Amino acid sequence: MSTSLLLSSLRRRAFTLIELLVVIAIIAVLAGLLLPALTRAKMKAKSMACLNNLHQLGLAHTIYADDNRGLFPERRDDKRWPTQLRPGYRMLSVLGCPEDRRRLTAAQQAQAEKTPDTALRSFIINGWNDYFKDALHISDVGQMVGKSIPESAIPQPTLTIVFGEKLTNSDNFYMDFLENGGNDITEVVRNRHMSSGPKRKDGGSNYGFADGHAEFIKYRGALYPLNLWAVTDLFRTNRAMAN
Repeated sequence: MSTSLLLSSLRRRAFTLIELLVVIAIIAVLAGLLLPALTRAKMKAKSMACLNNLHQLGLAHTIYADDNRGLFPERRDDKRWPTQLRPGYRMLSVLGCPEDRRRLTAAQQAQAEKTPDTALRSFIINGWNDYFKDALHISDVGQMVGKSIPESAIPQPTLTIVFGEKLTNSDNFYMDFLENGGNDITEVVRNRHMSSGPKRKDGGSNYGFADGHAEFIKYRGALYPLNLWAVTDLFRTNRAMAN
């Protein structure tokens, strides 16, 4: 084959600059379409892992009540609910969510195995303030220590929250209506999953309920039109804090 014929053949098989730019543009468009979908899938997977942990906590919570005459874990300043429920869940990782990024050192993890209250937690438990105030006439949260709520005091267990996702750096164990204007606002994260930003009122969080089930609820759904943390009608229908 002559040199001229060889060069002509190579030109026919080579990409032109315009063709290369078109291919690059197509790849960029496809990447732009696929990356958001992959990101959403990853976020969904993390949310499901968190939800599964809440399912296990809900089961441990139900087992505890069955073993303690229908009483939920009592409020305590030591041996709090992670310790009280420990016989019902195997691994301390159940207390956390993948999107909660704090980590323990090896020494801290070893201590947590002995004292579950020191384990990393992504969840906060209902402090049942409205029930204690209404049924026991106690308005001071400090005087609620040692008290328990019976299963029978919850008229709508499928619609009453026991566990919610808390702020990452919060050390609070209990969601209290009677502290800081209501911990359902100041300590609970309502948009940890599928949100467009930490300060946006979209997305949602996972919650565990008094009947043992867990579910994802959108940002406003836990507080409006009913406050699902509450037992009494007064607190349940109070929409003043539903922003």
